Amino acid sequence: MADVNFKVDVDADGIATIIWDMPGKSMNVIDLTVIEELGRIVEKIATDAAIKGAVITSGKDTFCAGADLTLLESLTRMFAEMAKREGEEAAATLLFNESRKLSQLYRRIETCGKPFAVAINGTALGGGFELCLACHQRIAADNDKTRLGLPEVKIGLFPGAGGTTRVTRMMPASDALQFLLKGDQLRLNRAKAMKLVDAVLPAGDIIKAAKDWVKANPKAKAPWDLDGFRLPGGQVYSKAGMMTWPAANAIYRRETYDNYPAARAILQVAYEGLLLPIDRALTVESRHFTKILRSPEAAAMIRSLFVSMQELNKGARRPAGVPATSLRKVGILGAGFMGAGIASVSAQSGLDVVLIDRDQESADKGKALIQKSLTDQVNKGRATAAQRDAVLSRITAIADYNALKGVDLIVEAVFEDRKVKAEATAKAQAVMPDIVFGSNTSTLPITSLAETAKDPAKFIGIHFFSPVERMMLVEIIVGKKTGDAALAAALDFVRALRKTPIVVNDTRGFYANRCVLNYIQEGHLMLLEGIPAAMVENTARMAGMPVGPLSLNDETALDLGLKIVRAAEADLGPTAINPAQKKLLEDMVEKNGRLGRKNGKGFYDYPQGQPKRLWPGVEDLLPKQLSREAIEKLDVEELKQRFLVVQAVEAARTFEEGVVTDVREADVGSILGFGFAPFSGGTLSYIDMMGVKNFVDLCKRLETKYGARFAPPKLLLDMAKNGDSFYSRFAPGKKAA
Repeated sequence: MADVNFKVDVDADGIATIIWDMPGKSMNVIDLTVIEELGRIVEKIATDAAIKGAVITSGKDTFCAGADLTLLESLTRMFAEMAKREGEEAAATLLFNESRKLSQLYRRIETCGKPFAVAINGTALGGGFELCLACHQRIAADNDKTRLGLPEVKIGLFPGAGGTTRVTRMMPASDALQFLLKGDQLRLNRAKAMKLVDAVLPAGDIIKAAKDWVKANPKAKAPWDLDGFRLPGGQVYSKAGMMTWPAANAIYRRETYDNYPAARAILQVAYEGLLLPIDRALTVESRHFTKILRSPEAAAMIRSLFVSMQELNKGARRPAGVPATSLRKVGILGAGFMGAGIASVSAQSGLDVVLIDRDQESADKGKALIQKSLTDQVNKGRATAAQRDAVLSRITAIADYNALKGVDLIVEAVFEDRKVKAEATAKAQAVMPDIVFGSNTSTLPITSLAETAKDPAKFIGIHFFSPVERMMLVEIIVGKKTGDAALAAALDFVRALRKTPIVVNDTRGFYANRCVLNYIQEGHLMLLEGIPAAMVENTARMAGMPVGPLSLNDETALDLGLKIVRAAEADLGPTAINPAQKKLLEDMVEKNGRLGRKNGKGFYDYPQGQPKRLWPGVEDLLPKQLSREAIEKLDVEELKQRFLVVQAVEAARTFEEGVVTDVREADVGSILGFGFAPFSGGTLSYIDMMGVKNFVDLCKRLETKYGARFAPPKLLLDMAKNGDSFYSRFAPGKKAA
């Protein structure tokens, strides 16, 4: 049978060079055809006496992006079909046997009796890097862009093709666990220091070096297959082991609150595997991998954080037939924290930037912010001074709006005030009246802001999240008169910045802020119920949120929160807000001058050079405080549910209202935008995972106890009645009905 994905050449010395080059793909990935072909090639090398060993490399600029997740989807589909036909036990056996084929192939490479070296000519991740780990020698081409790693835990899985078992035998368990649980993608210098690669050489030398190594090591074996092999970190049941494993378990609990089955599996596989010979350990790894593959958390995280995110990044929501936008130069209005951040990421993406503020001093301060941020990256070794200087050279900080002549797109990021935004818009459009104009606003409706624009069809919301450099989501807001050309240009801009866009229709607070403001409000209301601030923060994190609502409020600024509450009251009436929450914010901001992290005083104190700590004075502002006995009787599970349900039910409302029209965007946006419990797959996946009927029942219980904010919308009631789910009723790409 002819090979499609690999080319094999055997030289005069009997060294086989295996070149992995999948046709029609920009990167190599692992699918069933790859496993079958590589298996045949390995058997040929193992059994042909004329072949002395092999070198594996890639015919592309990178080595391998990892497994094609459609392979995993096909395995879970196979399990479901067989479970219906022959029962769950038979299906589990089939899934175990099928899912371990890659692990068995890699073990065959390792033990076939012939030396295998890998010439890593670019990024190798996931199952591709596990292949590298199974080879006896790893030689990488020197390239700043190369990344090596096992990031599976970030999508609800763990390295199940031998990676977990091998890494824990290559370095002390504490280092291995940190690497596996973080899912970091390493630069070559770190990978070499960790002994995950053996040598880093110029790209033109790696094939020859790999061949030379194969010729010099005809009887190569993996270290763990040699007599007398000792674990780098010592035995599990040793003094070193007793210092590692209890601490590792405690750290795991502290960081995950046991919400991530794959992370727990890494600990189990590592611990159990190190007690066993390598082949038994690999079997243990495969059994745990089979279990995780069937978990709802893995299914939801793969769907949202891999499949859906890729589709959105590739332009799933871009209007068809609109030509690509040629972006070379952009104008940013406002050189404050947000404007400077947008300017920085634009320049880092290769765009020229005109950064404008009301006067030259303000513009220069904005550029100085960028310089400081980039210098911090240089000092941490994440960038070079030359890279920093190149970025800064692309940014022109100025107060003259005439400098906008020739830009391809304008993004307004001035203060969150209608009058200020209208003035900046008018000045910019006097110079460039016909190009797409984006407003970076977090709450103000785009349709109303567009009333001051020369052409509302070319006016669109482009909502970045703070801090811009780190936050990967951008919310694109379509006003009532926004045209397809503006939407396409905004999406092209976000794609140029290598961020993930979601498209939402115009409403107050849009999508992300409607949900996250409910989260922050729930924290305030718990305080007002007398629940201690520490308990509010801790239960939110236990629920799966990255930070507590009080900490998040400090980051976003308490005075901004008060401004939003007052604006909602002015526009929508007193019933639109909670008066007790308004009073709490007024007491914090106006009576105590506590604005949040920006002035070092909020719900937390921020002492210079010390960790933040909760401000004890908040208790004096609360109408009541619970007794110790009452606190001990609080239902922690219910507190956790309140934090997640209040966000998810608001997400369902936005979907019902047509603010969000694509389930992928609701889920991806909730995780990237405000950190909604990633293990759930996002707000709507959280509802689906619980079951819509169960979710509605929970909403009703919470509504009875805590109020109308938990009331399920009609859409959810209908779905519960009909046994629907979001991903069955609204297939990705379809609009909400």
